[in-house]
Amino acid sequence: MRYLALACDYDGTLALAGHADPTTIDALRRLHESGRRLVLVTGRSLADILAVFPAANMFDRIIAENGAVLYRPAEREEKDLADPPSPELVSALRHEGVMPLSVGRTIVATWHPNETTVLRLIRDLGLELQVIFNKGAVMVLPSGVNKASGLAAALGELALSPHNCVGVGDAENDHTFLALCECAVAVANALPMLKERADLVTEADHGAGVIELIERMLASDLEELQPSLSRHLIPLGKTESGETLQLEPYCNRVLIAGPSGSGKSTLATAILEQLAERGYQICVVDPEGDYSKVDWAIVLGDQTRATTIPEVLDVLSSPGRNVVVNLLGIALAERPQFFTALLPRLLELRAQTGRPHWIVIDEAHHLVPASPGSTLLMLPEDCQGVMLITVHPENVAPAVLSSVAMVMAVGGESEEVIRGFCEATGQPMPRVPAEAIKAGEAVFWAPSAKTPPVTFRSDGPRGERRRHLRKYAAGELGPDRSFFFRGPDERLNLKAQNLVTFLQLADGVDDETWLHHLHESDYSRWFRESIKDDALSKEAEAVETAPGITAAESRAGIRAAVERRYTLPS
Repeated sequence: MRYLALACDYDGTLALAGHADPTTIDALRRLHESGRRLVLVTGRSLADILAVFPAANMFDRIIAENGAVLYRPAEREEKDLADPPSPELVSALRHEGVMPLSVGRTIVATWHPNETTVLRLIRDLGLELQVIFNKGAVMVLPSGVNKASGLAAALGELALSPHNCVGVGDAENDHTFLALCECAVAVANALPMLKERADLVTEADHGAGVIELIERMLASDLEELQPSLSRHLIPLGKTESGETLQLEPYCNRVLIAGPSGSGKSTLATAILEQLAERGYQICVVDPEGDYSKVDWAIVLGDQTRATTIPEVLDVLSSPGRNVVVNLLGIALAERPQFFTALLPRLLELRAQTGRPHWIVIDEAHHLVPASPGSTLLMLPEDCQGVMLITVHPENVAPAVLSSVAMVMAVGGESEEVIRGFCEATGQPMPRVPAEAIKAGEAVFWAPSAKTPPVTFRSDGPRGERRRHLRKYAAGELGPDRSFFFRGPDERLNLKAQNLVTFLQLADGVDDETWLHHLHESDYSRWFRESIKDDALSKEAEAVETAPGITAAESRAGIRAAVERRYTLPS
C-alpha cells in the first residue's frame, strides 16, 4: 500500500456550513478500518473543533489552530507546537477595536477587512509574526507555523512519511500542507489557485468530494494518478537532443550496470542524493563500503564491526533517516546470508509504513545471484523502489531482472551490459547507440517502452563523493577486485585484498614477478578499476613507463604514490 494516511481540512472540505454529513463520516470510518491513518488539519481551535465535530475522535491526530496545536484523541493529550500569542499584539488589537477577535493558545484570528490593521500593528510592534488567510478569515501565527508544520509533527508521531500521505483541502491556508503531501487533492468547491496546484480535483464538492477521494483510495490506492505526480520526478540527466530523462520515485526496479570503475556508484549516488533531499527514505545494502562516506545517510558497520538487523530497523523507524548497511565487517561468504535475513524485515517494515521507499542492492550479482533458492525469490514480483547495481547483470537472479523498468548501462561496454540483461530476461536485444560512451555518460533503456536506448549525461552527485580511503587501505575487496601476484609463468597466486597486503607482498615477491606486472601495467590498471582512484593510477602509470627503472626504484615509487594518498595502519 502506497498511501497510508489521509490528511483532511475541515471547513469547506469535510464540512459544509460547519457540519460534516453522516455519509462523509462513514467513508472516513471505512478508510480507517482499511488500516490507514486519519489526520484532521484545521484552522479552528481545539475546543471549537471538538464541539462541532463529534467524529473528531476517530482521527489518529488532530492539528488545530492552523498548525499550532497537536491533539492525540486516543490519549486525550494536547501539545502546543508554538509560543502563545503576543500579549502586546492582543492588547493593541483590542485597543483599536478590532472585532471579531479570537485568541487561542497560539493563534490570533479576526476577519476581513481587519488585515490592514493587523499588519500595521505587527509592523509597529516589531513582531516576527505571519498573517495567513482562509477565505474571509485572517489568522496571525508565529513565523514558520502553518498546516504543513503541524502535519509534519503529526506524521512524525505516527512514524509515517509525507510521501505516504494524501492531503485534501479547499482554501488558501491549505496550500502548505497539500504541497507537503505526496498527493494533493482539492475538492470541487476549492479556490481556483488551489485547484491549479492540486494533483487531483474531485468532481463533487465538500464532503461528497472527500467520499469520492476515499472510494478511489480504497479501490486502487490512487495508482492511476501516478502520471499526474510530475512534481516528484527525479532528473537523471540530459540526452544529446536536450531531453531530460526522469525517474518516478515510485517505479519498478532500476538496474545500473557496467564494468568496475565505470561510474556506477557515482550515477547511483547522484540519484540517491536527490531522493534523499526530497525526503524519500533509502536503505542501501553496501557489501564493499562504496557508500560509507555519504552525508545523507547513517552508515552502520565498517571493516572492524558488523552491524545487526535490529540496528538497521532502529534507524529506519524514523521516516527522516536513511541508512547505509556496510557489510565489510561480515565475511565475504556470509554477506548473502545476512541480506537474506535482512530483506524480509525491510519488506515487513515497508508493508506497515510504506518505507523504506528505496532498497538499494549494491553488488547485486553477489547478494542476489542467479542460482536456485536465490534471495530474490522472497522479493515480490510487484515490489517497487528497488535499485540493483552490478558488474554482471546476467549473474543476477532473473526473477528480479524481469521486473526492471529502467536499465542504465555505464562505461564503454554498454552494449555488452544490455545484452547480458536481455539474455538473462529473455527479451529481444535493442539497437544500442554506436557512439563511444564518454566519462559521465550512460545508456538509458526502458525495456517496456517502444523507444530505443539513448545516451545521456548525468550531472553527477551534487556533493563531491569522498574516496573511501580506509576501505581500500585495510578492508577486504572481493576476489574479482583483489590483486593477484602470479608472475610471467603464473607460478604464484598471491592475493592482495587491500593496499596494505599489496605493499607487503610487493616487498616480498621476486624481482621477475614484480617487473612482469609492472611492464604489463597491471598496477595502474588495478588502482583504476578496483581501487577506483584515477589519480593514483596515473602516478603508477608514470612509474611503469619510466625508462630503465629498476625493480627497487619502481617498488619505492609505487609505495610512495600509495602512501601519499592513503593513511595505512602500522
